[in-house]
Amino acid sequence: MSTSRPLQAQTNARHIFAGGQVWVWLNAGALAVCICGVVGVMLLIATKGLQHFWPADVMEIVLDDRVVIGERVEIEQPVDEPGSERWLIKTGNRRENPPDFEWIQVAAVKSSTYPEAIAVIERTQWGSAYGYIEFLLSNDGRRIEGADIAPTLTRSLDRLRTTRDAISDLEQGTIKQINLELEELRLKRRSLILEAPANQSDQLSRLAAEERALLLNYTEQEDILSGLLSSMSGVSIALRISDQSLQTIDIANVVNIVHPNQLSVFSKLDVFGGQIWSFLSERPREGNSEGGVFPAIFGTVLMVLLMSVFVTPIGVITAVYLHEYATQGPLVRALRIAVSNLAGVPSVVYGVFGLGFFVYFLGGSLDQLFYPEALPTPTFGTPGILWASLTLALLTVPVVIVSTEEGLARIPQSLREGSLALGATQAETLIRIILPIASPAILTGVILAVARAAGEVAPLMLVGVVKLAPTLPVDGNFPFLHLERKFMHLGFHIYDVGFQSPNAEAARPLVFATALLLITIIVGLNLFAITLRNRLDRRYQSVE
Repeated sequence: MSTSRPLQAQTNARHIFAGGQVWVWLNAGALAVCICGVVGVMLLIATKGLQHFWPADVMEIVLDDRVVIGERVEIEQPVDEPGSERWLIKTGNRRENPPDFEWIQVAAVKSSTYPEAIAVIERTQWGSAYGYIEFLLSNDGRRIEGADIAPTLTRSLDRLRTTRDAISDLEQGTIKQINLELEELRLKRRSLILEAPANQSDQLSRLAAEERALLLNYTEQEDILSGLLSSMSGVSIALRISDQSLQTIDIANVVNIVHPNQLSVFSKLDVFGGQIWSFLSERPREGNSEGGVFPAIFGTVLMVLLMSVFVTPIGVITAVYLHEYATQGPLVRALRIAVSNLAGVPSVVYGVFGLGFFVYFLGGSLDQLFYPEALPTPTFGTPGILWASLTLALLTVPVVIVSTEEGLARIPQSLREGSLALGATQAETLIRIILPIASPAILTGVILAVARAAGEVAPLMLVGVVKLAPTLPVDGNFPFLHLERKFMHLGFHIYDVGFQSPNAEAARPLVFATALLLITIIVGLNLFAITLRNRLDRRYQSVE
């Protein structure tokens, strides 16, 4: 009786392991842990990133010998030292009283309050300023105090935003167009000198006349621009900061003014939404540590789309050849092994290859053939978004090849034979039957390629990405899509702000915000591709 029970227990244990139920539960547990880890990381990034835009309350901390004004951004409580809690305070006023972050021991704090009169002034340079607005000074020396301060600031900021929009339209419109036309005239003159036609002098004279007209127009536009710039200075703000000194801030250097301690929850939500919109729609400033990231968003999405256009046909054609046309043997097996090994090559190696082959060899050859008048200044023989997209296409093409081959292998051979028996050629069978059925697998490869390419930074640093791009790769000038231009990228922006910024504490919230935005873009692109793949999968599921 006693010996039969252990034997029965051993038999049950063998049955459980043989049935595979234990491994199913172990896999489910591991998957649950991974999902919880991913969700936890996403929540951390989202919390830290969205805090960057929330108008936090500003404290006035009274110490024994001084007063500190700023935002409390972190609380630290050492485990081994009870009662030694300290606060990290963002004091701002980087230009007047650096640095703009300070650790304060709580034991040294005599009092901490949240006065409603404290203002946070976002500036075009030197970060934010914290303090009390004492009065305003107009250009004619008139002093504005009391109840007149708020309406005067509102009118001045509205006029300032209108002027900035006019300046941006002038610089990115008329002045930019004149510069492009001047560059075209320079290249035409250079081309005439190289070709030396019979009527060279007449053509050069005509180009010189056109250049004089453009330069005259340029001078007129510069005068208009100078007038707009001079009109930006309307009033100056006298701000009393932590050390009780008065600092004068020209309204032309102000982006926004907020009194966070006066705002209700709904008012803070309004400011919160405006800050997010500014982050998404504006250009960066002050070494990428302030302002928005619109050029980086545009460059990231455009590069991923171009990469997808390049990698999809290359990967699909290669997979179709290896599976449908090539004679299966040692050579094809060796090619498959080589393709699989390519996925393990470090990404920076692809960047070095792209710099040597695409930029120097292919781009330099294009310059010699089609742009000799621009030399020695390179056109395509320099890093740009075209070469970055091609480099990432090579980086991700093994994923597309393997995924497409797996999709082709799942298609029954009877479908091919039935199509050929009905008189269709092999090409017609491939185009009308095989590829549509394999399209979900192809899109799976593209999804994986997009997810990897969007987050790559190392190869892009060699083949096109820059810290700050003066112009976008797409504009209203022919040929509208300028593949030779350098571009900004969210991944490189994170690296630059997080590791190259001289003020790491101030840049940390921006790093989280940019990382959250990059993840959101990747997820959005993948969801679009996954939705398309699922629709195709349902369409051809019965055929398979």
